[in-house]
Amino acid sequence: MSLWGWVLIACALSFAIKFAGYLLPRKAMDNPRMSRVAGTLTIGLLASLTMMNTFSSGQALSVDARIVALAAAAVALWLRAPFLVVVIAGAAAAALTRLTGWG
Repeated sequence: MSLWGWVLIACALSFAIKFAGYLLPRKAMDNPRMSRVAGTLTIGLLASLTMMNTFSSGQALSVDARIVALAAAAVALWLRAPFLVVVIAGAAAAALTRLTGWG
């Protein structure tokens, strides 16, 4: 099967899973355990996407300015800076790191 076939199958499965959520009874969705699980899954997915985008380049691992940018953004978050400041801190750290010739 070609890549496009797999993409179409993934799209169909994604749509089916999303549609199945509408078929669940309201009582199941009001369960506090379901809210905790959904919140935990969201955090896990976001963390894994962040790590994948930071440490990968194509199909290989890479160490470059993105790591410094992530560290700067993490420090800004730890200091409870507003989101725009976090983004600017990460971008500035990456730019300064690349300006020095690393990454």
